[in-house]
Amino acid sequence: MSPPLKNPTFKDPGFKDPAFKDRVVIVTGGSPGIGRAAARHFAAAGARVVITGRRAAALHEAAGDHPNIAAVVADAASPEDAARTVAQAVGAVEAHGGLDVLVNNAGAGALLPLADATAGRIESIFAVNVVGPSLLATAALPHLVKSKGAIVNVSSTYGRKPAAGLSHYAASKAALEHLTRCWALELAPQGVRVNAVAAGPTESGALTGMMGLTAEQAAAVEAQEREAIPLKRRGKPDDVARWILALADPAADWITGQIIAADGGLGLA
Repeated sequence: MSPPLKNPTFKDPGFKDPAFKDRVVIVTGGSPGIGRAAARHFAAAGARVVITGRRAAALHEAAGDHPNIAAVVADAASPEDAARTVAQAVGAVEAHGGLDVLVNNAGAGALLPLADATAGRIESIFAVNVVGPSLLATAALPHLVKSKGAIVNVSSTYGRKPAAGLSHYAASKAALEHLTRCWALELAPQGVRVNAVAAGPTESGALTGMMGLTAEQAAAVEAQEREAIPLKRRGKPDDVARWILALADPAADWITGQIIAADGGLGLA
């Protein structure tokens, strides 16, 4: 694991919650978009943050956003990486205790019409969006029970809203939301809270990255999304990150099993 770098261009987002001071947080998919924004917010609030991802260069660049952020190269879809991720994260910040928050943010998706669906493509989506969060939560659970911590899963508006060509992505997010509710009931007696944020279309590069669109195709989709969203704009990573922090905050200790929609009202349209 590489040590965090310093980035003098980082702007403190202004979220100051003493409840996060020296708390230990894992954010998967921590180099782009929502994950990176969440890591910055946690770090600025005093937490010790470990971000994970597959691309070492991008991950280490993101770790440079704040001296409280460290990086672990790991694949959220790999069963072998789940326990290693938690062990390395806890070891990296051992002086600060165990683990207080797990943010399952890493995601996978594709425009996948039913006519083009194959077992491999379906499995690759569910490996990241369902299996990965499950195995990470299992590995993190002993630490979270000890700290009375929290899990925050990052879902999507399409976990509830149907969309042509997104059936398997949407189904995987619907599964993640139901896991959230089931885990909340299961873990409540142990003092562990589980919630989710269902993010709407966000300026994170997912269309040309995760979804594999060309720049021209992405621009057309973005225009359609802005028109469809009642608040008439796509989200910014900070719009979602703030809710991740709110649900992870110990002050929210009477909230569990909830799915908070941060989507500009798209789920209502």
